[in-house]
Amino acid sequence: MASCGIICVKYLMFLFNLLFALTGLLILTVGAIIQSSYHHYSNFVDDTVWVAPILLIVVGSVVFIIAFFGCCGAFKESSCMVLTFSVFLIIIFLLEFGIGIAGYVKHGQLEEILEKGFNSTLHNYDKNRDSQHAWSLIQSELKCCGIQGPSDWEQVFHNSTLPNSCCEEIPFNISECTKEHALNSGCMPKLLELLRKNALILAGVGIGIAIVQLLAVCFACCLSRAFKQNYQAV
Repeated sequence: MASCGIICVKYLMFLFNLLFALTGLLILTVGAIIQSSYHHYSNFVDDTVWVAPILLIVVGSVVFIIAFFGCCGAFKESSCMVLTFSVFLIIIFLLEFGIGIAGYVKHGQLEEILEKGFNSTLHNYDKNRDSQHAWSLIQSELKCCGIQGPSDWEQVFHNSTLPNSCCEEIPFNISECTKEHALNSGCMPKLLELLRKNALILAGVGIGIAIVQLLAVCFACCLSRAFKQNYQAV
């Protein structure tokens, strides 16, 4: 018959597995939100930056499935299942740690990556429809104009002409957007600030999730040892 201590650890383990399943859903949701909300800015950002949200979706799905092993192991008092859960959990934790390091490295290179992407799409603006659509989208959504300001468009049009997305409103007596009515803020500083702000939020969420996962590993190891000792005693 299981001791009171084993029962206590068992139910605590079950509780932490529920929390662990929720962290999996949280990771998956965060990855999906990033992918859907900011992927249309991919023309301005290196493709490797968008690997992170895809990995978050995959990791979140795997974490949610692994939580099943922990719940079943705790419920059935299976030392093998609990141990399997612990091993998978450590692997996931190391994978998340690796994603975090990669994200930190990319965070430091973000300004350089954005500068390269913005310059490339600006120079291809009159030749590439995807670049035109990307610029129209980012200038309309972020309320900005050019890389650092409206003057950046001079190297494309070689005159005072600006894309219509540079103006929030065009007066009825004017056929096209001009510097006089254009937005003064550049798009690169705004996108950089947006990505850095979200990176800090992700870092905070990641630390919280890592703490829950480490606690789950500790409980899983204690529970596995308790099950072994209990059955040996019997």
